[in-house]
Amino acid sequence: MERKGRIRFLQEKIVEQRLGAVLLFYSRDVFYYTGTAQPSYLFVSPEEYILFVRRGLEFALDEVFIERDKIKEEGKLANIYREICAKIKKKKIGTEMDVLPATQMQEYQEVFSDFEFVNVSPLILEQRQTKDASEVHKLKKACEVMDAGHKAALLTLKEGITELELAAAVENAHRLAGHEGTFFIRQPDFFMSTGPIASGPNLYKVSGAVYTITGVGLSASVPAGPSRRPISKGDLIIIDVPTLVNGYHADQTRTYILGKAPQKVKTLYGKLKEIADYLIGEITPGMTCSQIYQMAIGKSKELKIADAFLNFGKGRKSRMIGHGIGLELNEPPILSTYNNSQISDGFVLALDMHMMDENVGVVKLEDMILVTNNGNQILTKSPRDLFEI
Repeated sequence: MERKGRIRFLQEKIVEQRLGAVLLFYSRDVFYYTGTAQPSYLFVSPEEYILFVRRGLEFALDEVFIERDKIKEEGKLANIYREICAKIKKKKIGTEMDVLPATQMQEYQEVFSDFEFVNVSPLILEQRQTKDASEVHKLKKACEVMDAGHKAALLTLKEGITELELAAAVENAHRLAGHEGTFFIRQPDFFMSTGPIASGPNLYKVSGAVYTITGVGLSASVPAGPSRRPISKGDLIIIDVPTLVNGYHADQTRTYILGKAPQKVKTLYGKLKEIADYLIGEITPGMTCSQIYQMAIGKSKELKIADAFLNFGKGRKSRMIGHGIGLELNEPPILSTYNNSQISDGFVLALDMHMMDENVGVVKLEDMILVTNNGNQILTKSPRDLFEI
């Protein structure tokens, strides 16, 4: 769906859902439908739409791809209500209730006292799952920036460097290549460093803050990401630092080892890559997320590596092998055993899998793939090897 058709599609969904209108405020959604992330309310009814810019009007006018006569400067919700209330023919208004602060909800209810608010986030996220050509182009750019961090890791990794120093080199390369310096996850109170980095024994310490190999962080305040641990000869290292370019994310993980990899490590990584390659070749539109998850589990059993596959240690296992990616780092669909939604043409998935064998080590591989009816395309640019430094 090209940019100018996004609001028309939303208007059709408003009619299908029997809503009077939607009133959006979340920056990623406003950006998706209009092209600006300036603080705004986007009003959409079946017949029309208006972008009420609360602050930064001059920026918004330069950024939007919608018509300029659809943009007004207005920050007071009461004034917006007076302008749009007569245009809403049904008494239900959709908004993003999954990220709506309680105090803002109270204001909505006070100002729109004759209307009922309902959660419209699932509808928006469903629309955003299918990426158009312009979005795929931006995702590819983010992957190119990600590769700059990988190349910096190859040049920086040496005995005695700390995880933090390695992270700084990777992040610096990302920024210089065009990374916008932040990332978005649609979850209140989410916290993480700029991304998981871990080495040696820290690979076995998995924080509850992020559902992956996390690293331990610098303190209990943010227990995920790089620490000040010096990297030693023979250590395995995992780097999973995302990027954001023109509003779209890249998510890639690569595994490195300082020195020559033992054969058992090579075998462990080789089987992980074999599972990933199998999925990349076999995923087709129409499959369900749970079906894809079970395909991965079945392949791990076939390769006789099921105990290590997705293992978090102490009897814990991951129940997901990937996620959608786009305007947010983690977005639907979630490739988990619990999700029965279908994959469609134009979805972009981050396949995110690891092996943990307490007697061998921890390895991880994550790549982004574009799913199409004509076969899948790997978007991430960095070679998919186990890197011996």
